Parts: sequence; structure tokens; C-alpha cells
Amino acid sequence: MEATRLSPELLLRAYAAGVFPMSEGRDDPRVFWVDPDRRGILPLDGFHLSRSLRRAILRHPFELTLDLAFEDVVRGCADREETWINDNIFRAYFALHRLGHAHSIETWDGDRLVGGVYGVALGRVFFGESMFSAETDASKIALATLVAHLARTGFTLFDTQFLTEHLASLGAVEISRAEYRRRLAEGLQDGPAEILSRPLPDPHSVVQAVTQTSNRA
Repeated sequence: MEATRLSPELLLRAYAAGVFPMSEGRDDPRVFWVDPDRRGILPLDGFHLSRSLRRAILRHPFELTLDLAFEDVVRGCADREETWINDNIFRAYFALHRLGHAHSIETWDGDRLVGGVYGVALGRVFFGESMFSAETDASKIALATLVAHLARTGFTLFDTQFLTEHLASLGAVEISRAEYRRRLAEGLQDGPAEILSRPLPDPHSVVQAVTQTSNRA
């Protein structure tokens, strides 16, 4: 099978249609499209903030940034024994990032990148792609910050693609393909949310925002 060239335009059309790309591994140049029967989402008003995570956020052990080291976050996500991120996917998301459609939150311990999360923004939908952690709670804190930031910058849907045990522990749920398509259409029909319109919230604001929205859910 010939490798599919993932142009930014093709990727954006795919996300708008509810599908996303994966590969069998880093050394396989081919890409296949995924359209799950059951879709994972993380409700922006339903993040589960455990006591231990709340304490970790308020200790402020890391500095968080937005779009400061996108390529390094993607590399961190791919730096594992098995990954669906091949060179084709690497290049495609870097291109999307340069066009302002792919974003990352980075977690820093001094000048060392220790975690992060990245995804694609389209309309008022954020399509989470992957995250990694090299220190305890680094990716969880990045994800909590991302949820709070998406909610206050106008996003309405946070797509996690699949529901894993880890994401479920943080409040993610699974919905049908039909329900996902309905929410996706709603998120795309209005004007785009602007993820760069505000700075990232500080730790106290993250805890406050996530706690308030979870209590309203």
C-alpha cells in the first residue's frame, strides 16, 4: 500500500468529517483513517479533580507554556516502545501547527521539558492527540490546565478519540458515533474559538475553574 500524503488541508477535512489518522508504528510509512463506533470525549464541565491532583497543581511544581515547544511535545509523545506517530504524521502536524491549527501545552521543570499534551483546534472543537509525562503528574497538570483554558477561550467540545482507563479517571466519557457527529457539527458551525486569545490560567485559577465547572455538571 502506498503511503498517504497528509497535507494540512486533508487533515482538516478529515477532522471536520469526524475521522483521524494513525499508523501501525513509527517505521510504517502508511496511514489509516479511524472512525470509532464509540468516541471518547472529556467534558469541559466534567474534569475530575482528585484531592491529590488538586494539591499537586497548587504546589506549582512545574511551569506551563502554550505553543512554546510543539515539536518537542510531539516527539515526547512518540518516544515510547509502541507509537502510532510515524514521520508522515510528524510532518503533517508540524505543518498544521505552523498554520495555527495545532497547539501544545508544555510542562517544564526548569529548562527541562517533562510533559505535555497536543492536539488540533478547528471551530470550537479541540481534538486531543496525545500526551506524555516524564515526571509524576506532569501530563495530568497539563491536561487540567488545557481543560480550564479551552473552557475560557470559547471551546465547546474536547475530543479524546478513545476512552482509556486513565482518561476515564479524569472524567472522560464515551459517546456514540452519532452523538459525537452531532456535537462535532455544533462545534464547527459557529465562529472559531481562539486558543491564543488569553494566557494560560495560573494554578489557582485552574483549580477554581475546574472545581466550579465540575460542581455545575
